[in-house]
Amino acid sequence: MIQPYTPDVSLKGKLRRRFARLTHRRPARLGLTRPTVSFTFDDIPASAGQAGAEALEAHGARGTFYVCAGLFGQNGHMGRFADSSEIGDLIRRGHEVAGHTFGHLDCHRTPEAELIADLDANDAALHDLSAAPIHFAYPYGEVSPRAKALLAGRYASLRGVHKGLVHDGGDLNQLPGVGIEGPEGQAVARQWIDRAVSENAWLILYTHDVREAPSPWGCTPDALSRLIAHARATGCDIRTVGEVLAA
Repeated sequence: MIQPYTPDVSLKGKLRRRFARLTHRRPARLGLTRPTVSFTFDDIPASAGQAGAEALEAHGARGTFYVCAGLFGQNGHMGRFADSSEIGDLIRRGHEVAGHTFGHLDCHRTPEAELIADLDANDAALHDLSAAPIHFAYPYGEVSPRAKALLAGRYASLRGVHKGLVHDGGDLNQLPGVGIEGPEGQAVARQWIDRAVSENAWLILYTHDVREAPSPWGCTPDALSRLIAHARATGCDIRTVGEVLAA
């Protein structure tokens, strides 16, 4: 079973991630006419591809799934990970499949040649499923100036895990994300939806497993459904990352 990995939580690590936000920036040009929310899922536990996707589809929406092909079908601390057939089914149903490394690597700690080989393997596996993985999320939110510079020319956007909204001029190489995770995850995400409405901004939400007894990194199907409904009720567009950036 795949066990949890602990990224660098030291003060040095926090300062590195914050400093990276000042470097190798690429400005977004959004032109939003309405506040917009993207619901995204990392790694992809099978429950996200099932209950998560179904919750969005019930509201006529689709999500972005940041996939690690090297985890296909394996068991982990967030339950079983989706397999290739389940990811293929998500694509056929209109969801967006994006990159998250093949082996769920720490992009800061991984040597450059190893990271590039891993990204090549993941992109190839997703292309074989008819995906177009042009967007990416840093596993664990682990980013450094070196990793950011390396990946910036490879993907149309790179998402982190620091909280925030995206406005015109926001950094496509380190987009913020707000987690729907833990006991307060639903309440926190709802507050950020309201902020996106008040600022006419783009909010990227992310979670992992979607099940009745979620891991600390996931949420329940009901919590996700309530957030989708709240986004709709407050006048938000719900679009995939690719849809927002292609507009």
